[in-house]
Amino acid sequence: MNLVLLSPHFPAHQYRYAEALQRHGVNVIGLADEHPYQLNEQQRAVLNDYQYVHDMHDRDALIRACGQITADHGKIDRIESLNEYWLETEAQLRTDFNVPGVNMSGIQQIKEKSAMKACFQAHDIPCARGRVVKTLTDAEVFAEEVGYPLVLKPNVGVGASHTYRINDAEQLHRIWHANADHENILEEYIAGKICSYDGLTDREGNIVWQGAMIYSNGVMEVVNEDLHVYYYTLRKIPEALERMGRELVKAYDVRERFFHFEFFQQPETHDYIALEVNMRPAGGPSLDMYNFSANIDLYQEWGNIVATNHFSAGDAEPLYHCAYVGRKHNKSYALSHAEVMHHFGREIVHVAEHPPLFRRAMGDYFYLLRTPEESDLLTIAEAIHRAP
Repeated sequence: MNLVLLSPHFPAHQYRYAEALQRHGVNVIGLADEHPYQLNEQQRAVLNDYQYVHDMHDRDALIRACGQITADHGKIDRIESLNEYWLETEAQLRTDFNVPGVNMSGIQQIKEKSAMKACFQAHDIPCARGRVVKTLTDAEVFAEEVGYPLVLKPNVGVGASHTYRINDAEQLHRIWHANADHENILEEYIAGKICSYDGLTDREGNIVWQGAMIYSNGVMEVVNEDLHVYYYTLRKIPEALERMGRELVKAYDVRERFFHFEFFQQPETHDYIALEVNMRPAGGPSLDMYNFSANIDLYQEWGNIVATNHFSAGDAEPLYHCAYVGRKHNKSYALSHAEVMHHFGREIVHVAEHPPLFRRAMGDYFYLLRTPEESDLLTIAEAIHRAP
């Protein structure tokens, strides 16, 4: 099997997918705009070959690179990035080279927020009212129908970039004019906890692993208000959340890939409202968190599915809740790093810094910690975030 892995050097854990495939003898060819001599030893060790292009947004350059890979190694069997930013690029290359997986005929429904909303509605899954607004007049009409507050965001976008809560007409006018250069969708604002239903499917679309997380703050609030964030895995998935998540897996016919579906849970009714779908692993160190929670290796299990369509970890029941707790250098905390490690070192399983690209949303550095009891986990997370 020949698998082309886009951007094998970034983010930092990306090499682990290639490593998992290599254990099965899969021929992994990296493709990126990073000069080969800038790959570290770990990254070079897990790649059988590497193709450099000057710009990953240059379709002609990517086609030439994949043509060279075909000439050197034979037919390309898979093209993967496992990264939200490159989903359309991988879909385009799959279409160009007739490779199995999501291609350009299916990319719209997993990239456009409006298409996601149409899918939710078609399957009777509750979601926020919203629609694409092409003019300020469209936006004003929708605001009159729904009322404030609202959320304006790109119809196609990654993370919380250009995503804003809008509280009144004056703010709508100001934010609209600053963001009129791309297609936007306007939605009613939904209050509630953000949670996720995550998983991995095999080639037939069976869910072979599943998990769920709860977030302390939404990415929009973290980015726009410069907040810090923690989020954590659950040991038991709420029945209603799992039911909605499984319905979406069927609706999107998710095969041989990770998925990350986001929902709001309303504070009073505890009902779930669909937010968006992502056809890639949960972001940041989330896979590591799931690994720590159940003592499994989801990088390797993904490699097992791609290479042999076999999931080897069984039920993989979580033994722990695992939390991500991010901190920012521009904030003061009651406990220094040394004090955090002294008080909670037994529960902390990993500490690391983020590259600059992720720091606004995720924090400058973070702790991963795990405990069997949710209440203990939340107590520690709040202590790490506590102000002086």
